[in-house]
Order: sequence, then C-alpha cells, then structure tokens
Amino acid sequence: MAGIIILAAGKSERLGQPKQNLIFRGKTLLQRAIDTALDSACSPIIVILGANEDQISIQPNEKVTILQNPEWSEGMASSISLAIQEMIKQEADSTIVMLCDQPFVNAELLKVMAEKQKETGKPIIACAYNGATGVPVLFGSALFPELLLLQGQEGAKKILQNHPGDIARIPFENGGIDIDTMDDYEGLVGRQSVN
Repeated sequence: MAGIIILAAGKSERLGQPKQNLIFRGKTLLQRAIDTALDSACSPIIVILGANEDQISIQPNEKVTILQNPEWSEGMASSISLAIQEMIKQEADSTIVMLCDQPFVNAELLKVMAEKQKETGKPIIACAYNGATGVPVLFGSALFPELLLLQGQEGAKKILQNHPGDIARIPFENGGIDIDTMDDYEGLVGRQSVN
C-alpha cells in the first residue's frame, strides 16, 4: 500500500509565522493535510516537523507517525530522508510526498495517484499543473534508495528530472496554489467561497 509523507519542517521565513498553523476552512493547513491523508486510506502516514515544532499542534491519531527532524535547517532532503527511512521500516511499497501548504489537495487526488500507479506500473506518479510536474508525487519503493541520497535543498524535483520516462502524470489544476507569503494566504482566504 502507498504511504504518505507530509513535509512540514520548514521555517516559513517569507511568511514570518509558521504556515502550518494558518487557518483555511476551519482547520490549520497542516491538520487539513493530515485529515486528507487519513481520508485517502493510505498508510502509513508520516508527518515531519522541524522549525517551530513547539508552536505547532496536531490532533493525536494512532494512524499518524510524527517525527521531529533535528536537521531541518539543512534543507528538505533531510526531512525526506528521515521519512523514507520510516517508510522502509514500516514496509511501504510506495509513498506519496506532499506538502502542508497546497490546500486543494484532497483524498480523491491521492487515491487516484495510488490507483494510477497500480494501473501503469510506473515508479513515479506526479501531479501536472502550470505546465510543470510536481508534488504531490508518488514514488515506488525502488526509488527509496535514490530519495535517501538527496542532499541539502534538493527535493522530489531532482528525482523527477532524473527519470523523465518513468513518470505518469495526473492533472491537478489547483496544484500551483501554495502558501509562501501573506499575500498568498490572503488570496487563498479570498477564494474560500470558490471551489
């Protein structure tokens, strides 16, 4: 079964406060991401915290493993590595890597990604938006060793660049909506009645 990694260790420097705690449709962005993962029935679910971990509250759930990344300041690769090690330990056959600041990711999208991987046998299932390919992205376990080798600020994009022929794409129109600045957040709140 596909597991899910939610990367939530960043400092939110451009925002000036932890983006994980921003409220959208009655929940924090991080809790929305966790609830979405739970609704997808994927397992295991691993949340990686780092910066501001003492300010971030998550509703406890026995199906969610929360890991603290003491090396978060070294970049996203350290969070991915920590999560992949846990996925290997929990014997996941694939994993979806997602962020907590893409508020329009829903359980249906995650299910479609897992189904597409079974249908196509492709080791990478990525979302397509704004003319590019990106997260959420599913990696088969054959790519876990490569994910463990990422360094510094490298993220899933590097693996996508290394394996262009191994990718099946899922259209995700709202994938480009993420929260990096207060303007992004205000724009998102303005959209609450839409979608």
